[in-house]
This record gives sequence, structure tokens and C-alpha cells, in this order.
Amino acid sequence: MALRESTDRTDRDRRRAGTGSPALAASVDRRVRLFNRCCVGVLIAFSLLWLVPLAWALDTSLKPNAETTDPTWLIENPTLASYRTVLAQSDILNWYVASFVTSTLATVGTVLTASMAAYALSRLRFRWRWLVFWFILCGIMIPNQVLMVPQFREFDSVHLLNTWWAVFLPQVPTAIAVFVFKQFFDGIPRDLDEAARMDGAGFFRTYRQVVMPLSRPAVSAVAIFSFVWCWNNLLWPLLAVTDPELMTIPVGLAAIQGTYGIRYADTMASAILGALPLVLVFLLFQRRIVEGIAGTGLKG
Repeated sequence: MALRESTDRTDRDRRRAGTGSPALAASVDRRVRLFNRCCVGVLIAFSLLWLVPLAWALDTSLKPNAETTDPTWLIENPTLASYRTVLAQSDILNWYVASFVTSTLATVGTVLTASMAAYALSRLRFRWRWLVFWFILCGIMIPNQVLMVPQFREFDSVHLLNTWWAVFLPQVPTAIAVFVFKQFFDGIPRDLDEAARMDGAGFFRTYRQVVMPLSRPAVSAVAIFSFVWCWNNLLWPLLAVTDPELMTIPVGLAAIQGTYGIRYADTMASAILGALPLVLVFLLFQRRIVEGIAGTGLKG
């Protein structure tokens, strides 16, 4: 046994000596540095492509309307007049409230329903369990536009159009949220469930007091993405709501798009104000988003 271990150690030392020459190590380091620099260059290029339109919109919104016809980055007379005009002449504050309320309600509903469905699929053992899971995932392949006419007729039949119920309820069922939660729940040791049952906890108590507190990264990721998706949704709220006081930010901006005519500064100011809350959400919770996606095992 000692002779075999000595022989194995000698072979490892020989392999290290053969592949650990300074010239080879320097060549590998140069390739690694070159690859890292290429990756950084590609990321910087894509970041600039993403930031240039935002910078142009911000630049235009700070110009007087008379200067926006000249396509230049130079701002001769910077002003916030466009922002004051949008805040004074539109119902953007009401749109903020409507977007916040409907997005929050849809987010809470999505987290609750998706987490409960995923917990049942992850922990319960019943016949055709995987068939049910794949049937739910098939919902990802169904475009939302296909369901809009049946949903419109359904909400019209129960007289819920022009209400916040009609805006957020169809956005609660989310197949990808069920998938994310199930992937995360599968990584939680089942020994914790068994320990909770030995202490007298039932199925729902284990879900509420054991599993969900351990799933905060997944909850944060699903909640943020659901909130952003509901905030940006345009087509369905445009069909479900016609009352100006109940319009969300995308619907309100679409409704007044032609109001300003060729006043590009006012149009860009309204777009900046509409996107500002989402930028703040990403800046505040970007770590939670990364942790949630990493915890589910999703990549790319």
C-alpha cells in the first residue's frame, strides 16, 4: 500500500513537472488575459449599445422643444421644462399609483400561487406528477395575445372591465415562475421537511415556516421579474381599461403620445419618468436577482 502511494505521488510530481514549465505557464496566462480582455471589450460594446438610446432620450428631454429638431448631443440651454409640462398636463401621478397597485397585487398573487404549485410538485408524490409539470410548462409556449380575446369576453361577462381586477388577475398565472420555484425547492434537503413533521408541523406549515424562509432568493427574483413585467405590460391593460384614472404608465404614455405633436422633449421626458421606477428597482435589487437566478440553476 505504501509503495503504491509512493508511486502515485511520483507520477503526479512528474506530470506537474512536465506541464508546469515557466514558458508554458506564461503562455497560458497570456491566453487567459487575452480572453478576459476580449470578453470585457464585448461587454463594454453591448453596454454602450444599450446605454446610447437612454442617453439620447435623457439628452433630448433636457433640451427646449425648439432645439430638439437639431440632432446633436450639445445642449445649449438645459432645462427641466419638459418634465414640468408632463407632470402638469398629464395624469402621470395617477398612472404611477395604478401601475404600482396592479403590479404589486399581480406580484403577490404570482409568488403565492406559483410557490404553492411548485411546492406540491416538488414534495408530493402522485400519479402523473411529471405530466402535470410539463403541462404547466407548455403555458410558456402559448403567446399572451392568443388568450386576450377569451379573457376580454370573460371579464366583460362578469363586469370587471375598467377595474384593477381586470388588469392584474390575468397576469397572476405564470408558468415560468412555477418552474423557477420548483427548481429551487428541489435543491432544499428533504430532511428539513422530515424534521418539521417530527415536530408536529403539517404540510402547509412546513411550506410556510420552513421552505419559504429558505427560498428568499427565488422569491426575490420571481417578485422582481413579475413586478417589472406587469409594470411594462401594455397590450392587455390597453384593452381592459379605458378610464384615464385607472390607466397604467404604459397605457397612459401610449394615450398621450400624439398629444405633444412634434415636441420631442416632452415625449422623451414622459418616457424617462415612466422608466425611472424600474431603473431604481434594478439598482436596489440587482443582487437579489442574481442570487435568485443562480439558486434555480438557470444559465444564460
